[in-house]
Amino acid sequence: MKIGELASLSGLAPSRIRFYEASGLIAPARRLANGYRAYPPETLDLLEIIRSAQQTGFSLEEIRSLLPHSNPIENGHGELVAGLRRKVAEIEVMEQQLRQNRLRLLEVIDGIENKPEGMGCAANAERMLAEMRERKARDGRTKPATSTKRTESAPHDS
Repeated sequence: MKIGELASLSGLAPSRIRFYEASGLIAPARRLANGYRAYPPETLDLLEIIRSAQQTGFSLEEIRSLLPHSNPIENGHGELVAGLRRKVAEIEVMEQQLRQNRLRLLEVIDGIENKPEGMGCAANAERMLAEMRERKARDGRTKPATSTKRTESAPHDS
């Protein structure tokens, strides 16, 4: 199938398909007499695998190393499973960070919605920032070093 049809069926732009081809993620297309690219039907399935993998957080390099055509058959299974397990572990760490971020945001919302009677927004913001600094200092003294590092790299602290 030509690149336009492949793009239409996959939902990807032709430029993205050419990029994947140039990057070695999909096999080079056969060239027709008129110079058009002709892709085999299985390319559509491979593009869906690539897109799904990107949506779950795999980098293009990780995807490239896990694709069947990049691994010898005898080593492919073990490497594939190991790569997938690494990604699951990364996702679990991100989930924990997201849970922590969610709790912090809920605390901020609570602090905004339940500001002391008669306190202006600016004063309430200062009060909440002071509480956050105090909590961070307290947590920094009581948490193990690995937890503190993770907290320091959280988006809200930068």
